[in-house]
Amino acid sequence: MPVLDFLSAAARDPNVLAIKQTLYRVGHNSPVVEALLEASRNGKQVAVLVELKARFDEASNIIWAKRLEAEGIHVVYGLAGLKTHCKIALVVRQEGDHLRRYVHLATGSYNYNYNPATAQVYTDMGLFSCDEMLGADVTNLFNFLTGYSTQAYYHKLLVAPVNFRARLKALIQREIQHQQHGQPGHLIFKMNALADRQMIQLLYQVSQAGVKVDLLVRGICCLRPGVPGLSDNIRVTSIVGRFLEHSRVYYFRNAGAEAIYLGSADLMVRNLDHRVEALFPVQEPRLIRHLCDDVLAVYLADTVKARELQADGVYRRRAPAHGEAPLDSQAWLLAHRVDHLTSK
Repeated sequence: MPVLDFLSAAARDPNVLAIKQTLYRVGHNSPVVEALLEASRNGKQVAVLVELKARFDEASNIIWAKRLEAEGIHVVYGLAGLKTHCKIALVVRQEGDHLRRYVHLATGSYNYNYNPATAQVYTDMGLFSCDEMLGADVTNLFNFLTGYSTQAYYHKLLVAPVNFRARLKALIQREIQHQQHGQPGHLIFKMNALADRQMIQLLYQVSQAGVKVDLLVRGICCLRPGVPGLSDNIRVTSIVGRFLEHSRVYYFRNAGAEAIYLGSADLMVRNLDHRVEALFPVQEPRLIRHLCDDVLAVYLADTVKARELQADGVYRRRAPAHGEAPLDSQAWLLAHRVDHLTSK
């Protein structure tokens, strides 16, 4: 479990000065909380944001919050009126004469919800980074969450309800501009739900401009694909399989300079305007290629667990073409794990 290893190593490292973390679904048995308690006992400054309104986990979160507070850990409960849904961890380490920040950001569960129970049944993605600007953004985000800052500018993060809606809108509109200048536009969005009226209308505009749009929406989708003159260039796929598809991925072709953001937010009003969410960029070229070729392409090619939404609102199960071998995306990803991505 790389996330637990990360936190446990930080808890025991004499050069680590501080650990900050959000906890959304803590669960009943939490090795992550134990690592944070160990860090505090070892003299680290530990600050934890516990979301008390995490559905179905309210009681467990309250119990853990009380235990953390009892051991002297700084516990905060977020901002009034906003549920904190982002999954982030920050480790500050003394390295020579400088401080270095290490961050973990995630789309949700796996190790990434910091909950070992949901880790067994959810598919999610996470990123470790020591990028200086990303570390500065995460620091500013924690200051925002703890009430020490009203930070409105972030270098790389898309943060709701601060800049997420505006920045995402600009990224989508950029694909229209590329299309108009002869560069084929392409969007691939993977999420749990699509229900925000403004975003749906914008995606219709993108389709009408000739941009190809592939939407992987596991649950509720209020957009109608394939409607002549409105959404001809939009395809909506829902994959329901052994694991609950939980990762949120936002891909932009960007005239060949591909951009990918991962995060915890669906395109719903509650995520865009009434929660604290964070989308973070994937910048390493080989990771971008992995996400494009080994993840998104496989999901879009699924012919076993995929259902395709029709213009009339009916889902139809996708079947392999004549002579084509069936592809179960989740089974394929299990069988083709790319362990070399974390070993290099």
